[in-house]
Amino acid sequence: MTRSTAMDEAAENGAEAYDVVVVGGGAAGLSGALALSRARRSVLVIDSGEPRNAPSDGVHVYLGREGTPPAELMADGRAEIRRYGAQLRTGRVVSAERDGTGFRLTLADASVVRARRLLVTSGLVDELPDVPGLAELWGKDVLHCPYCHGWEVRDRRIGVLATGPLAVHQALLWRQWSDDVTLFLHTAPEPDDESYEQLAARGVAVVDGKVDELVAAEGRLTGVRLASGEEFGVSALAVATRMSARADWLAPLGLDLADQAVQGTVVGRHIPTDPTGRTDVPGVWAAGNVAEVSAQVIVSAAAGVRAGAAINADLVTEDTRQAVAARRAGRPLGD
Repeated sequence: MTRSTAMDEAAENGAEAYDVVVVGGGAAGLSGALALSRARRSVLVIDSGEPRNAPSDGVHVYLGREGTPPAELMADGRAEIRRYGAQLRTGRVVSAERDGTGFRLTLADASVVRARRLLVTSGLVDELPDVPGLAELWGKDVLHCPYCHGWEVRDRRIGVLATGPLAVHQALLWRQWSDDVTLFLHTAPEPDDESYEQLAARGVAVVDGKVDELVAAEGRLTGVRLASGEEFGVSALAVATRMSARADWLAPLGLDLADQAVQGTVVGRHIPTDPTGRTDVPGVWAAGNVAEVSAQVIVSAAAGVRAGAAINADLVTEDTRQAVAARRAGRPLGD
């Protein structure tokens, strides 16, 4: 392995320095770290321990790992990257700044690490509708993705809480898993005549009025209560959250979030990247939900591998440039 001049200088100053620091230890981050550590790069993964899918019973549509508890999948991933020399640290990055051609990261405990490249996989935060009782059931009976949870609630009474223009599409999608689906208009715009016809044709009931609270018994959803006091029985409720990337700490580098839209409707904020995960800031890549808010776990993992390979290729180019410069200057570049 070839060390960079910047890495050598950082080591001489007593600083922790790595080829790549991965911020976020979910599927994207661990997959990227696996690709990089197998490429014999020095890698540190910093994870705050706040996985988005923590309330979920299992990871779904992940070939070969279907139904695996999220914590188990992450534990296996951490063990795998350690096998190839990657390091892990529990912590939260609070700021990032340029440090020569690399980066200087400060954690919440005031410790500092340096990196030649950054892979941002810090995920996102779901902003839930403000309905009493909803947050307590999030990830259990209150769900967002039919591909992640539809099979588990198949043939049950499913409600869809409408909060925006995509509500009709959402209700028609959930209809694939149950013939007992009710769309609660709540705060969403009134559907047009064509939408009403589509809902009626698929047997989706429509209930007008704002949902005032969720009703539960023994920790499980049993219904929704409208502001009028009328109650409707459901055992699963689909909601559309607003999803915002955890990336405020990147602002000093000039990396700003952008709106991400689905069918013309903004559903969240993300870090824009090219197909490899490269951002507009040289040396910074992003993968997973921080870059694609609707990505499922297996998609995030694949994006992490792709970004890891791209980062290694970028470092190879830099290592080669430094080696050529050293050769021309008549000095060997240390291995």
